[in-house]
Amino acid sequence: MPRLLIAHAAVNRVYATVTSKDLDGLAQYLAGLVSSMQAGGAEFTAIVAATPHICAPQLVRLLPVPLIDMMTEVDKELRAQGLRRVAVLGTRFTIETHMFGRLGDIEIVMPKPDEIEKIHAIYMQVVGGRGSPEQTAELRKLADIFVRRDGAQAVLIAGTDLSPLLKAENVDIPMIDCVGIHIDAIVKRLVA
Repeated sequence: MPRLLIAHAAVNRVYATVTSKDLDGLAQYLAGLVSSMQAGGAEFTAIVAATPHICAPQLVRLLPVPLIDMMTEVDKELRAQGLRRVAVLGTRFTIETHMFGRLGDIEIVMPKPDEIEKIHAIYMQVVGGRGSPEQTAELRKLADIFVRRDGAQAVLIAGTDLSPLLKAENVDIPMIDCVGIHIDAIVKRLVA
């Protein structure tokens, strides 16, 4: 029977380090949390939020246990589906770094600056998946624009707080739920 150990990172601290581009500081902070879980018996770790994965390259060098990296799992899924051009809905950090620059030769559609701000503002308001129907409609409208105007083959839902709002059953365009892909990889590792 798998055991789970959970450490909760302070979201404001994570956003502050990301905003100041202190990726080494973020990696050190997260590595401290992981080390305490490893001391409790953890055999691997996963960060179940998208934005902190921005420091994954720095983090893996500090970890005492393997990391199930969201970006690696998303990259595998995009390639398995043959997708070469995608858009991203997530925090400003996730969008502006082209999903942290870690999707190799997969092209990321870049929204206009006002669109990035709109997505980020909505994201910061829908914490816990409690978005309004108007916010959900606005995100669906932007996703549709990225497909029709910019030629995205799919839209990546790159945020834990957006996943509950945008599901295949309420959107008519191809969506890839990065959190869902990551959770599937974690579960596979747990039951292996």
